[in-house]
Amino acid sequence: MKVIRRIKRIIRGNVRTDVLENADPKKWREHLFGLTPERWNSLSGKAFWITGAGTGYGRSISCALAAAGAKVFFTGRRKAKIQESIEEIKSFGISAENCFIVDADITDPEQVRSACGRVMSHCGSLSGLVNNAALSEKLSKPFQEGSLGYWNRMMATNVTAPFFLTKAAFPHMMKSGHVRVLFISSGAGWASTPGFGIYNVSKAALNSLAQSMAKEYADHYPDADIQMNVVSPGEARTEMNQGSDISPYSIASIALLLLSHPKNGPNGKFFARDGAHLEFCHTKPYGRPLS
Repeated sequence: MKVIRRIKRIIRGNVRTDVLENADPKKWREHLFGLTPERWNSLSGKAFWITGAGTGYGRSISCALAAAGAKVFFTGRRKAKIQESIEEIKSFGISAENCFIVDADITDPEQVRSACGRVMSHCGSLSGLVNNAALSEKLSKPFQEGSLGYWNRMMATNVTAPFFLTKAAFPHMMKSGHVRVLFISSGAGWASTPGFGIYNVSKAALNSLAQSMAKEYADHYPDADIQMNVVSPGEARTEMNQGSDISPYSIASIALLLLSHPKNGPNGKFFARDGAHLEFCHTKPYGRPLS
């Protein structure tokens, strides 16, 4: 993880947005996760779908959205973990009335189609999607000893699932009049950390996927309010990194800033959780503040 922190310093752009990091979720009424009251209130009543919502960043983003009064759809591999997320929301004095569990294996296209139908049965349109679910497994020599099954599992969850889920959910987001998609990446997408080689490749592919989808959809729907962006959240205490003392709620502020952004905002851009605007390949940092 020290390598990832170093990578983050290297890729940080000169343009940045001030965000409230490490906001205490228990005090959400006081800080609104760093949003202005206007931006905070704009999330109320809108519907968002979060994958990997049972732990870590997915749980944190879901909780922050629920606090803002949004309708939140939780998808994850373990229903018990998602229920824990909902109980955590309740523990902060946040209503869970508009929180819905959507069971689905996001690597299975048929289950994704079925899940889309269930989401739409609870709302007329979908305002946003957060592609957060991911796998990360360390091997000593993944390119030399990793099996094809290992490669396929990593790519299916980290790359193929975000592609197909975004494609399937896009028509429902178009109905809302504002498409907001976040792809939760990692410093690994810019790195070559030994032992995580295939994970590194999957996150670099996710970065390219998000950028490419953003540009294609914007090109084909020039009058639509489409904002598909990437967040590289850095190190925090998640199931992948249980030794960290940084709260996974560190991602909540930047996520809500992007999900609540008004029309003519960033599309196909990259951001760190601390508000830094990042570069990836030929994509330059977003040149305007997010707030």
